[in-house]
Order: sequence, then structure tokens, then C-alpha cells
Amino acid sequence: LIKAAKMILLPEVTEETRAFWTGGLKGELLIMACDACNHRIHPPQLVCPKCLSNNVTPIQSSGRGRIYSYTVNHQKWSPDMETPYVIAVIDLDDQPGVRLTATIRGCPVDDVFIGAAVMADFQKFDEVAVPFFRLSNDAST
Repeated sequence: LIKAAKMILLPEVTEETRAFWTGGLKGELLIMACDACNHRIHPPQLVCPKCLSNNVTPIQSSGRGRIYSYTVNHQKWSPDMETPYVIAVIDLDDQPGVRLTATIRGCPVDDVFIGAAVMADFQKFDEVAVPFFRLSNDAST
């Protein structure tokens, strides 16, 4: 983690993570995929853990998914932190086997439930965009 920006610790961008942390600047949720076996790789790595190929490429995800699990945090880790908030594990619809952990924003915490459809959004900073999710009204999600 490199620096704090209004209650968010910003990640360190490395060769492995660059696409994931910067794709959101263009509104894209990028997930690494192996060119040899099509395995999705998250957290990002430069070598496929399934076939050991080093031919991996970031691919764009739709950003749609479903809440697999979640917790509501009530702990105020700093004086200006807004609580409560939801931390969720998201199954991405179009990225088999990929789960992301992110916050759910834009709704009361009581509206969140396991299986709820969500859509990725980004909080943009100078050099990175941190993904978070919003509940989706799209029944196909």
C-alpha cells in the first residue's frame, strides 16, 4: 500500500497489478487471463498457476457479478471514516472462478444480501482506480 487518500489506502502498482489498478481509470475492470489455457488469474500474476505459462494478458470483464459473501463493518478505524459499510466477496459473472473482495456502496447496508446482483464502479485517483460495487437493478446480472 503506497499512500492514503481520504480513508482509502492506495495500492502499490507493480508489473503484475498494473492492469488491474489502472484499468478503472478508463472504466475497465481488467482480469488476467492465460493465453495458453484460458485460466483466469486473480489476484494478478505474470505466470499462470494452472499451466505455468508466462503468456498472460489482461482482459476486460463486464464488471457484473453476484455477492458470494459479505460482512458489515461497524468499526471506525479513523475519526472521519463513515460506518457502517459492507465488504463483500463478488463472483464475477463472465470470469469463471474469479472472486473479488470490495466494498458495496450506494445503498443502505440492510439492502445487501447473498446472491444480489452487483456492478463494478471505480473511485479514481491520479494513478489508480480502486474498484467497488453497487447493487444492480439489471435482472440479467
